[in-house]
Amino acid sequence: MKTFNTTGHCVHGKHYMADTGKKINEILQLIISGKYFVINRPRQYGKTTSLYLVRNILREKQDYYPIFISFEGIGADAYLNEKKFFDSFTDQILDVFERSHRQDIVRFIENSPEIVSFSKLGRWMTRLIQKINKKVILIIDEVDRSSNNQLFMDFLSLLRKKYLAALSDEDQTFYSVVLSGVHDVKSLKIKINNDANLHSHNNSPWNIAVDFLLDLSLTSEEIANMLADYASEQNLNIDTQAIGERLYYFTSGYPFLVSKICQMTDTLRNEKKINWTVESVNIAVSRILKLNNTNFESLIKNLQNNNDLYNLIFEMLIDDAHVHFNEDNPIIHYGLLYGIFKEKNGQLEIHNRIYKERIYNYMASIVETQLIANKSVISDKFLWKDGRLNMEKLLLKFQEFMKSEYSKRDHAFLERNARLIFLAFLKPIINGKGYDFKEVQISEEKRIDILIMIEKNQYLVELKIWKGQKAHEKGKKQLYDYLKRTGINKGYLIIFDFTQKGFKEWKTENVQIHDKKIFALWV
Repeated sequence: MKTFNTTGHCVHGKHYMADTGKKINEILQLIISGKYFVINRPRQYGKTTSLYLVRNILREKQDYYPIFISFEGIGADAYLNEKKFFDSFTDQILDVFERSHRQDIVRFIENSPEIVSFSKLGRWMTRLIQKINKKVILIIDEVDRSSNNQLFMDFLSLLRKKYLAALSDEDQTFYSVVLSGVHDVKSLKIKINNDANLHSHNNSPWNIAVDFLLDLSLTSEEIANMLADYASEQNLNIDTQAIGERLYYFTSGYPFLVSKICQMTDTLRNEKKINWTVESVNIAVSRILKLNNTNFESLIKNLQNNNDLYNLIFEMLIDDAHVHFNEDNPIIHYGLLYGIFKEKNGQLEIHNRIYKERIYNYMASIVETQLIANKSVISDKFLWKDGRLNMEKLLLKFQEFMKSEYSKRDHAFLERNARLIFLAFLKPIINGKGYDFKEVQISEEKRIDILIMIEKNQYLVELKIWKGQKAHEKGKKQLYDYLKRTGINKGYLIIFDFTQKGFKEWKTENVQIHDKKIFALWV
């Protein structure tokens, strides 16, 4: 019985996998054309799985011989000197031929003279390729695990030298080389020890590589095909198209996140007898957001270790800042490397809604710890006996809370973090009872829409900044349209008015627009 996999690469027959045949064919075409290239994508983005699929296809081709190795487990000792590096590299290649029972190549490697220099390594490569007598493809995964070492750059220089010589029929070398990692080795900054002075420079010898532009994120159709395989094996009747679209809505096709949600939804089916529906996917997402994993740890660690990145994301999510996409900007480039950002229509965006929610929760938690003295206020009860949320009572309590804080806290802190404070206020109230999703809306008032779901009840709360009466009237109409579109009868509006310095008005307003009601209050 196959499973959804979130650890290591996926294997046909053992794991449910999206049909990425078109992507694999594009990678194969680069290899068959004899290209050298780098697949640099974020961690857990399907790189290793794709490379194993490519390797398996190449194994079936008579004229090609793939050598797949990884620098992940090569160890730091391998970079202490050239001899250790050469031994580690050739040992990995020896393992490949031992596993494939090519005893002739095993004997050749074992009987080869000791390699003590890069020039001798180059000659060893030539003899190896002559011995194999096929188009040899070198695939190195996790190649950037050693990106700060001069030995690695010298290794790339050797591959480049042999590649250029082979073009003039002056040498024999690997027909194609594929390097895979988070970073693009064409633009690595390496550290070189020069007379005990450590400095950095950009000088990668990998300028022979062609650009790798293939998008490895999964489409909703590819996700739906995987779900169809799952439904067939499990004898289930599920709407694979609708659920595939919902999974893509949350993940933007990030492979690890797709598998993680599927894994959780499958767990809900087995343990809670919850059928596969769009709603069960929502529940799975809410559960995943409460748990930790290495992917989320990496995301938050990047925010903690890079103040510029944190501030940029704060401006995008909380202040609705519009940032033009420019990969030359080092902060944007960093966020792209680690899968935090993406480009859409020339604008910079957070890669997916799961990351947005996780970042919102993290930022709100930071604010919550700064307001810890008022925990008793935040923990009040706002549920009716039938489980419905008393939203008006909750909002009035929040208004009261902010009024109290305004009298004793730095106003700049409250104004910068006001919307995060509401998210922190809301979290313990719905925790364990329901879940919420947030969406930044493009508008003059910098709106954040929060859809709260408890039991089968939905509550729409809109947070916005006061920009005058005209913008307010337009905002109410937009909220009415949202309510009409979702079928919700009543909406709630929190207006943060930062224009009043000194006397601040704490008021409420009840609005009726056709058949929809809106309860608004100012803080």
